[in-house]
Amino acid sequence: MQRWLTILGIGENGLSDLTSPARALLDAAEIVVGPPRAIDGADFGAAEVYHWSSPLSEMVERVLGWRGRRVVILATGDPMHYGIGATMARRLSVDEMTVVPAPSAFSLAAARLGWPLQDVETISLHGRPVSLIEPLIQPGARILALTGGAATVHEVAAWLRARGYGDSRLIVLEHMGGERERIVEATAQTLDISDLADFNTLAIACVADPDAPLRPRVPGLPDAAFRHDGQLTKREVRAVTLAALGPVPGACLWDVGAGCGSVAIEWLRTARGATAIAFERVPERLAMIADNAAALGVPQLQVVSGEVPGALDGQPTPAAVFVGGAVSDLDVMEKAWGVLPTGGRLVANAVTLEGERALIDRHAAHGGELVRIEVCHSVEVGGKRALRPRMAVTQWRMTKP
Repeated sequence: MQRWLTILGIGENGLSDLTSPARALLDAAEIVVGPPRAIDGADFGAAEVYHWSSPLSEMVERVLGWRGRRVVILATGDPMHYGIGATMARRLSVDEMTVVPAPSAFSLAAARLGWPLQDVETISLHGRPVSLIEPLIQPGARILALTGGAATVHEVAAWLRARGYGDSRLIVLEHMGGERERIVEATAQTLDISDLADFNTLAIACVADPDAPLRPRVPGLPDAAFRHDGQLTKREVRAVTLAALGPVPGACLWDVGAGCGSVAIEWLRTARGATAIAFERVPERLAMIADNAAALGVPQLQVVSGEVPGALDGQPTPAAVFVGGAVSDLDVMEKAWGVLPTGGRLVANAVTLEGERALIDRHAAHGGELVRIEVCHSVEVGGKRALRPRMAVTQWRMTKP
């Protein structure tokens, strides 16, 4: 296929920063698409010129409709880093595209701050929920974030204050590489700047208050981190369960009988680009799952209401399935097992005798591992301490051959 689509990265100075080869690609275009700041007032000869418009999905389809013509998209910075290049690469063969990047906002910010980029967390909050920053907030962490404007900076500051990170250092880098470049600094607690530019990149040096809760991305968050009605896979069992499920980048999890969503939420926090679907039939728990997902930084968690196994129909194929409820339901277990691809993992937990018997039968039929998880916690007994056991959990783990 001919390389019909060219995506050119531009900086703050717009078209004047293009190299000669990049300029030649632009001059040969039949169609040019870009933001108003790059398009307006420029001469593109006989090319058709279009502003990039919202929603993104409609504009992408419009570009795909021009397949075979010489199309140039002008994009800010590096189009393959949270940019339109990454979006188009999901729809097109690499043989159809030419991408010419400019320095990304992250590269420019790291150069100005003296932050080694390999040691920095990077994220885009442009057009995305600010809650996505939550898993990155750790003591001593450095974060670079693309923003949707000045309002995003203030939203991030409020989030940091609420998390006990009010002393975190915020550096707002505006219009990097242009005549209007400015760097503004404050803490999340003291930020009170009304004239921040909308075109900015936000740098955060995280500083935790002494009593700020620690929420690492390793599975096993404290039970208190979740709002629940008692239907919660407890901390120690949850950590063992996630280890058995094996979160990996880009993989999809089905959390069947999700309760408050704790397993699906920790799956998403652990693996970059992972997806998860929480299946739950109790209406009140659906709201809890959504609230927990937003509070813990994974608002992308998909929540499906309804009875299983019917609610499982038509969903994306999972790489792993966790059954925390309905382990005694043969139809649910058969459905979960049936949708798994070769190498897919199924993990099921039971605390009742009926559930345990069902898992023992499944183990006898299919093999795998059968594990008993018993956890004790210290309690006060007559002025002394003792270890009191919680309900034992029987876990069946199976990888599909």
